[in-house]
Amino acid sequence: MTAKRDYMEKAIGLIETKGLVAMIEAADQMLKAAEVHLIGRERIGGGYTTVVVQGEVAAVKAAVDAGAAAAKRVGDLFAAHVIPRPHEELEKVLRQ
Repeated sequence: MTAKRDYMEKAIGLIETKGLVAMIEAADQMLKAAEVHLIGRERIGGGYTTVVVQGEVAAVKAAVDAGAAAAKRVGDLFAAHVIPRPHEELEKVLRQ
């Protein structure tokens, strides 16, 4: 499998919460639920934070579902989204 094809089978998952506790709980559950890798987090302001994971498409979908449910249990979930087969340049931006 070529590097480009391998990248095309990947996905990026994002969960945005209000509050640090909800973000940490979401990240923990995402990492426990599926074979994904934490690639970043971002403090947006006003108490909003985003956590980003990467992995195979099915794993990222399962991880985001688990993380979103966990965030709702302990705090405020603002958004949850999966980007299957992201453009190669997107990962560079997310890792900054």
